Amino acid sequence: MRKVIAAINMTLDGVCDHTVGVVDEELHQHYSKLINNAGVILYGRTTYQLMQFWQALLKNPSGEKSMDDFAISIDRIQKLVFSNTLKDTGWDSANLANRPLNEEILKLKQQPGKDILVGSRSLIIQLLNSKLIDEFQLCIHPIIEGKGLPLFNQIKNRTVFKLAKTKSLNSGAAVLYYEPTSGTTTNR
Repeated sequence: MRKVIAAINMTLDGVCDHTVGVVDEELHQHYSKLINNAGVILYGRTTYQLMQFWQALLKNPSGEKSMDDFAISIDRIQKLVFSNTLKDTGWDSANLANRPLNEEILKLKQQPGKDILVGSRSLIIQLLNSKLIDEFQLCIHPIIEGKGLPLFNQIKNRTVFKLAKTKSLNSGAAVLYYEPTSGTTTNR
C-alpha cells in the first residue's frame, strides 16, 4: 500500500512558510530526490500557487543546476490540488481534486504506485487529525522566525511518533523522519 508522506519545511519555532528557510543547492537536491521517488503530490490552493514559480523557471532556466533540476522534478510529478476557488490549474501535470481530501487519500492509497506526498500545511493538519499520515519528513531550518503560521495548529488529538532516521544538511537544517507509533493517538 502506498504511504502518505507529509514533507514540509519549518523553522525552529515551528513556523511553516515556504518563503522562510535556508534554500540552497543541497535542499533543492533533497526535495528533487524525494519528488522523483513519489507518484503524486497534494497541495492546497495557496501552496500550489506558490509552487507555480517553478513553471516559469522551466521556460527560463536559472542556470543553477539544482534549481533547474527541481523545476523539472516538480513539473513531472502529478499534482492534485484541493481548492474551492480555482477553476483550472494552468499546469499539464496538475489536476483539481474532485472529492474530499480524506476520500481522495483513501482511494490513492489503494492504487498501485509510488508514495503520496503532501506539501501543504492545511492538508497536513486535516490528514493528521484524520490519522492518515504514515510518515513525516520535517526539514527543520536553523531559524527562529518569530511570526507566521505554526505547522501544528488546530490539532485535535495527541499522536506519538518515533524517529525513524535523520539527515543533516550542510546549511544546519536537519530532516527528521517520523512515523506514528501504533495505538498512540488520544483525544483531547
